Amino acid sequence: MAPGAGDRAQSVVAFGGGHGLACSLQALRLLVDDLVIDDLTAVVTVADNGGSSGRLRGEFGVLPPGDLRMALAALCGDHQWGDTWARVLQHRFAGHGEMNGHVIGNLLIVGLWEQLGDPVAALDWVGRLLGTTGRVLPMALTPLDITAEVRGLNPTGTTRVRGQVQVASTPGEIVSIALEPEHPEPCPEALLAVREADWIVLGPGSWFTSVIPHLMVPALREALVSTDARVIVVLNLVDEAGETSGYGPADHLAALVEHAPDLRIDTVLADRATLGDDQPDLESAVASFGARLHVADIARDDGTPRHDAARLAAAYTDIIAGITTGS
Repeated sequence: MAPGAGDRAQSVVAFGGGHGLACSLQALRLLVDDLVIDDLTAVVTVADNGGSSGRLRGEFGVLPPGDLRMALAALCGDHQWGDTWARVLQHRFAGHGEMNGHVIGNLLIVGLWEQLGDPVAALDWVGRLLGTTGRVLPMALTPLDITAEVRGLNPTGTTRVRGQVQVASTPGEIVSIALEPEHPEPCPEALLAVREADWIVLGPGSWFTSVIPHLMVPALREALVSTDARVIVVLNLVDEAGETSGYGPADHLAALVEHAPDLRIDTVLADRATLGDDQPDLESAVASFGARLHVADIARDDGTPRHDAARLAAAYTDIIAGITTGS
């Protein structure tokens, strides 16, 4: 659905995984509360092979539930009931037995998957139980593994590294990523959400293991490339040890474009304080891709390299209001 129909509310689909997507969803949820947008969908990576998610995936052959759980928790309201459910969903068991490290929300999601036999229906049930603002969908209905061609692990070319945890922690330089299987079964509801969206949000998050993998699902990539929705890319505040060591803002953007050169980007959102001397390079890169750069204060003020949900919400509002009104 093409954006720009006056002052009406907008439909937004946010892509990613982990803490980056969770913060973005917390921000976008505020826009729903403020009637800036009226429809919000999260499309989440399903390639985790570590921790509780990896154990459940290995034992039951299901999608890894962890990133889906975090997205659901992020869409719970700020009222006491919603906050309580979010904390319960995120509770991780301690102890020394088989339950050590498992998360209540992961077990709930997998239990509903077994009961209903439908990953999307089960996630919708959890959303209704929690009273979430928006919907959470997997990027594919097939459990995935991320592989990466990594430079610097041997003296003669690249080495293939397999698994989300292994790719995220590699000491080498990631050249490119791919998915196994190469043609996973797409989530039809996610494809429909993209086709009906006014806005697409990519990032922030772990660049090679949470953001770019969406563009490696052929059907999903085609939907993103052909959509009339405007695409916002939210850059990370800093590089990430192992995965994007030494990357500046322009490097993050270049890696995204290298994996999906046919993706049309409308706006790149970057943090003012952490951008610093890198701004001229980023401005040049953004312009070369036919996009516009939106710089705002979107980082927390406590010194941690994390986005602030309220500030991010303000930046999203400015972007949506600014473009839809033609400013």
